[in-house]
Order: sequence, then structure tokens, then C-alpha cells
Amino acid sequence: MRSVSIIGAGCTKFGERWDDSLRDLVVETGIMALEDANVSGEEIDGLYVGNMSGGQFVSQEHIGALISDCAGLSRLHVPSTRVEAACASGGLALRQGVLAVASGYSDVVIAAGVEKMTDVTGGVAADALAAAADREWECFFGATFPALYAMIARLHIHRYGTTREQLAAVAVKNHQNGCNNPISQYQMEITIDDVLRSPLVADPLRVLDCSPITDGAAAVVLAPTEMARKFSDGPIRILAAAQASDTLALHDRRDITTLDATVSASRKAFDMSGIEVKDVDLAEVHDAFTIGEIVAIEDLGFVEKGEGGRAVIEGVTAIGGDIPVNTSGGLKACGHPVGATGIKQAYEMVLQLRGEAGKRQVEGAEVGLTHNVAGAAGRR
Repeated sequence: MRSVSIIGAGCTKFGERWDDSLRDLVVETGIMALEDANVSGEEIDGLYVGNMSGGQFVSQEHIGALISDCAGLSRLHVPSTRVEAACASGGLALRQGVLAVASGYSDVVIAAGVEKMTDVTGGVAADALAAAADREWECFFGATFPALYAMIARLHIHRYGTTREQLAAVAVKNHQNGCNNPISQYQMEITIDDVLRSPLVADPLRVLDCSPITDGAAAVVLAPTEMARKFSDGPIRILAAAQASDTLALHDRRDITTLDATVSASRKAFDMSGIEVKDVDLAEVHDAFTIGEIVAIEDLGFVEKGEGGRAVIEGVTAIGGDIPVNTSGGLKACGHPVGATGIKQAYEMVLQLRGEAGKRQVEGAEVGLTHNVAGAAGRR
């Protein structure tokens, strides 16, 4: 297997992009990534596009062919594949691109993600997102994603003494980081009191514990590491890309406060890379809800089980702390266009490892980790 590097990256502004279509977002981010990589369309061997629910959000299926067309690659007959894995669609598109290059089947590949979520009402969007849960055994009985994560939070609070203030501290930190990220949907700081006073969604989670509905796209260009310098002065080597799955329905889990798919995938990635947890300088994790970040940093091995909430409120995960987490603002503040999120995490890591993250730069960052989750952590 060949070593793979990211040679270019681009990301649109995240938010409510009323005047832009799904096509517009793809073209915008694709141009940025190709220019950053110094690559032309004629050099592209394949395209993998993460998209969760184009059919429900913009009434468009056959996303792979559409994006190849609007990116100007269809005339070159570049193969384009849509990858769907709910909120982990982008992360899985990246992994598929890595495997294509690592295997030698392709040399230069684009891994992208896109979602246009604001063209439908909030209720339709919520129903589309609920399709990432077990429709028959969860959604038909009224469970929403906030409700599923609220159950995780409730048991974590009961078992480990996690507090509402600790949950709120995740949102506060990520909004602070988002203020220093020009692509973030939310450019505002909040306080713990703001979170605690925001409307209740599913006890104990409130509005400011939840990521928003977002439009956006992101893309990275991949190439074999031995070829990377031909294209880019600052390639970022991918040491490992691992995936694991768990039961889709929350009620079938061994322990709902532990995301076993995260544990399994991260251990595989550490074994493949030869990197230990202590070697990681920063991480982008899946904080669709504040409890999500807390259990993620525990299951990735950054802190002991039950210590995630305390670590956040004590500043361990802040920029300047022992392990900065979600320097981009995370899903909570940067936004969560579900198909694009996993690629945006990689985009943030490229900026950080190049030393180009501006006011949110982690000094001396050399090793980063991204963590993308589908549904209630059914896949990592």
C-alpha cells in the first residue's frame, strides 16, 4: 500500500447560503482545492463525494454524476462516486479516496462533501436527519437525534457526575474558536449562562447544546506521498484512516455512554500509524451535541472515561491546553452541513499542520486526528 498525502484543500463559508445552490457550493470549494493543489482537471483520476440526503434536501439524487458535471470533469469522463454514511458521509468519502490512492488504482483523487440543508423547512430537515437513526425502532416512536443524545447525556450525568455546566462549557469553547474562523456559521461568543438559559430541546440538552442546520461544501485533493511534492510545497501525510460500525439503534448498544465504533476505529488508526494517543497535538471531533464531544475525547483515549466534562471546563481541550479540540469551532459553531463535515475537519487539520490557522493556530502542531460520526455513533 502506498503512503497518501493531502496536496490541496478548500472549504466554503458555512451558514445559510440562501443565494447559492448545491452546484454553486461544489464549484466554489472545488476551485479552491484544485488551485491550492496546483492540479488541473486533466490530472484527476477519481472523485468521491460525501452527501447524506440530496434527495430530501434539494430533491436531487445521482449526486456523483451531477457534481462531476458541474465541476467540469464529466467531459473528461472522470469517475465520480457518491458516498452516503449520514453525518459521516464526508469522512467516509475521504477514506474511500485514501484507499483508491493507497491501492495504486488512482494517483490523484478529489474527496469532497456537500450539503444544502436550508432549502426545506426545519421540520423537513429534522425528518431527513432522523433517517440516520433506526426509523422503525426509534423514529416511529418519536425519538429525534436530540432525544437520543439526551439519553446518552442523562446516563453520563448519572454515572459519572457530569454537570450541565460542563456540557455548556463545550459550546462556550467551540464558539470562542469559531469566532477566529472566517468560514464559521456562528461568529459570536456565548457564556455558560447563555447555554443554560437557551430553550430546552430534549432534557438536558438545550438549543445552544446543538449544532445548527447548515449549507456548505469542502474538498481535499489526494496523491501518493512520493508524488506530492510535484504538486504542493506543503503536503500533509495521512498516516492512517480507519472505520468501524456499531448497532444503528441506541437501545442495542453495549453501553450508550461509550461509542464502541469510535474506540475500535481509533485503536485501528493508532495501530496503523504507529502514533500513540499522547503524540496527538490536536483533534477535530464530532460535536453535533455537546455530550458528543465529551464522550468522543473519552473514547479516543485523551482522558479517562467519565473525565470528559471536567477536562473541558478545566481548559484541557482549549487552544493552549493539553489537547486542543475543535479549533475550527466544531460542528457546534463552524456549522454542520452533514455531508461536508468530515471533509471540513480534514481542511482544518491541513491549515493547522501547515501553520496557517491564524488566531486559532495550535503552536507546534505536527500530528492531528479527525473523528466523524454517523447517526448516534453508529459509524466512525
